[in-house]
Amino acid sequence: MFKVDISENRLVRLKKRRFSDLDFRERDHLQEWIVGMPGVLGEELLIVQKEFDGFADTRERLDLLALDKEGRLVVIENKLDDSGRDVVWQALKYVAYCSTLKKAEIVKIYQNYLDRCFDGQDAVTNLIEFLDVEDLDDTVLNAGNEQRLILVAANFRKEVTATVLWLIGHGVQAQCFRVLPYSLDEEVLIDLQQIIPVPEAADYMIGMAAKESEEKSVKGAQKRLEEMRMAFWTRMLEELRRRGVARYANISPSKHHWLASATGVSRCTYNLIFNKNEARVELYLNRSQVAENKWIFEQLERKRQEIEERFGVELQWQRLYDKTASRICYSHPYDGFNEENWPARIEWLCKHIIKLEQAFSEPLARLNQELKSRGDAVFADLDADESVPDA
Repeated sequence: MFKVDISENRLVRLKKRRFSDLDFRERDHLQEWIVGMPGVLGEELLIVQKEFDGFADTRERLDLLALDKEGRLVVIENKLDDSGRDVVWQALKYVAYCSTLKKAEIVKIYQNYLDRCFDGQDAVTNLIEFLDVEDLDDTVLNAGNEQRLILVAANFRKEVTATVLWLIGHGVQAQCFRVLPYSLDEEVLIDLQQIIPVPEAADYMIGMAAKESEEKSVKGAQKRLEEMRMAFWTRMLEELRRRGVARYANISPSKHHWLASATGVSRCTYNLIFNKNEARVELYLNRSQVAENKWIFEQLERKRQEIEERFGVELQWQRLYDKTASRICYSHPYDGFNEENWPARIEWLCKHIIKLEQAFSEPLARLNQELKSRGDAVFADLDADESVPDA
């Protein structure tokens, strides 16, 4: 690794070091670096436990247990200067132990971790936010044999890399990350790179293994849920078209829990929501900039009384301070997965999405004209401190 000396227009070689020489330790340093920034492993991961030892009949403990965005468990094993010969066998035992964990057990493990390290946080709330789902009850965690393995070390022995490549070829999702320390004067720099599978070939290798696994597996709970949603939205769209609701004339059924239609304002949609326990209609403000969504929300909220009089009842005004988007909605409880209730739910959604459009069409049209005519000037006076990070 080199540093560019701009003034001299030359490269300066950084000194390669060993973690042991720098007095860095696996548990106190490398592990905590990953906990503090899981994204260094190339994706969004949610750490749900560290030093996990909740295995029956064994005192072994894995370094880090995480979830990926698809709800799969990820076992992360860390070594410092050398991977050792047995790291794959050790990690595979942990993966096997974790393969039997049920959703409720994972939630409990994560809550124990939060109680120990982040007082006051709620596991279910964090999981819903991380997985971007409406209801954890509808979400599959740790499905089948989809557990993953990540090994982190400065050096991997040939027997380790050969075994990992063999595992990938047989459908096990495994990765090796090489982490190397360098020094520059008094500074210590870390280079962390995925070496197996080679990033350029990762999609192909993983895709081939996943394809073979998918062809052999049966449809799971998530697939059945998607099929149910497709069936519901098909009937919903048929009823909307029968009633002449033009916004949905060219929209197809979806496997998602929501169905969106345009409002005339870019990236602001009318949404129909199909959840397990509720029906909901909403105006969803999801422009790319936080300030734009909050400005539109605030302008509409100033007309709240007028809008709610048109709609007929009070709405839920959700500014969503910790998210980019904002939402204005109305909901009603339903047992949505009972098909006998679908006619009543469809009737409710049709009635209220029409009322929602009638309530918001005029104020949205006015705001859209202002956005087009004034552009960025609309937000010039907004206090930058009011911006919130992306969800």
